[in-house]
Amino acid sequence: MTTPLPRPKRKDPIKRTRLPALPPAPRSREALGLTAVAAEGRFALQRCEDCGRVQYPPRQLCGGCLSGELAWRDVPAGGTLVAGTTLHHSNDVYFRERLPWRLGLVGLDCGPSIVAHVMEDCRIGERVCMSVRLDRSGRAVMLAMPPGKEVPNMDDDLELRETTCHPRHRRVLVTNGKTPAGQALVRAMVAAEAREVYVGNPDAWHPSPELAALAELPGVTVFPLDVTDARSVHELAGRIGAKVEILVNNGYHLRPGGIRGRKDVNTPRAEMDIHYFGLLRLAAEFGPVLRERGADGPFGACAWVNVLSIWALVNNPAFATYSASLAAAHSLSQCLRTDLLEGGVKVVNVFPGPIEDEWQQLLPPPKLTPEVLANVVVKALEDGVEDVYPGAVAQEIHARLRENPKEVERELSL
Repeated sequence: MTTPLPRPKRKDPIKRTRLPALPPAPRSREALGLTAVAAEGRFALQRCEDCGRVQYPPRQLCGGCLSGELAWRDVPAGGTLVAGTTLHHSNDVYFRERLPWRLGLVGLDCGPSIVAHVMEDCRIGERVCMSVRLDRSGRAVMLAMPPGKEVPNMDDDLELRETTCHPRHRRVLVTNGKTPAGQALVRAMVAAEAREVYVGNPDAWHPSPELAALAELPGVTVFPLDVTDARSVHELAGRIGAKVEILVNNGYHLRPGGIRGRKDVNTPRAEMDIHYFGLLRLAAEFGPVLRERGADGPFGACAWVNVLSIWALVNNPAFATYSASLAAAHSLSQCLRTDLLEGGVKVVNVFPGPIEDEWQQLLPPPKLTPEVLANVVVKALEDGVEDVYPGAVAQEIHARLRENPKEVERELSL
């Protein structure tokens, strides 16, 4: 049984604050393929296309037949913990602050043996389930976990929490609580046992029964927040910026239509102001504080979530300027990921397909409900992934973009 983490107490201002430190980050070019796998929450290793051998660590050539035809393929994650040890001393600053730390050797069912981080409830000689995770430096690491989810309080394991962003006991800011997706996100965070949930109201002057109902939930507080107004963002950051540990940027402004025959730029300007400049304003105000307290104990700042769209990766002419504004936000979020990396803060980009709302009601199914989207966001935080593609449409487009992006582009234009 994993030792449960108690609800955090008020911080003692006399005690030392742990400054951000990152685990060793250098990786070979081949090993960065493992990072791409971990970013999507998959367990994949190099497999030789000629002889079928699965190998680890990643190399340029097959260790069996010296073939260069290596591909990343999903493989069985099961194995046996052959040996283990507990680290009580380290010259590395990151691990020195987090001792003791378990390491072990795992023999995989698919062939290779792997040195991995080992969770508390894993025992030598017993079965384990391997997972590729992203550590605080944004690089892939191997983690041995107990098979299944039957271990009580497993999500509170300290080594696991270094690779995840579980909302439990953390303070969460959802920037837009007016949309159905935003309201579902708030409820999902409360269900995930978030310590406090702050909700942004972009139209504080307008009464909202939905927001009034959210404010009745335990730990939920509604604040005025208009991401198109720099002063509004600055004032909220001054009030709660030092408390926020997970920020969910879910600004949303969608109007259908292409660019042919458009007589003005008011709609594109509004979309850019919310999706791109809104992200920029939030990053300028909340980013520095998140980065500085990213290592402040197991309940420090841990994640920034951008709810974008699959149309950020390929333009949908039916939503031309909406797609373009999200593509700009996606590019900016990649810069944000680099800026927050120094503090070990994970940036999670969510690329959902069509959502069941008033602006996409004429689109054919399958479509995501706000509740499903919210649960996917929470699951992404619990798993510590960087990129997630909720819904059948998003998953299909993402897979096809890997194989033939021109095919997707041409089909959308028909």
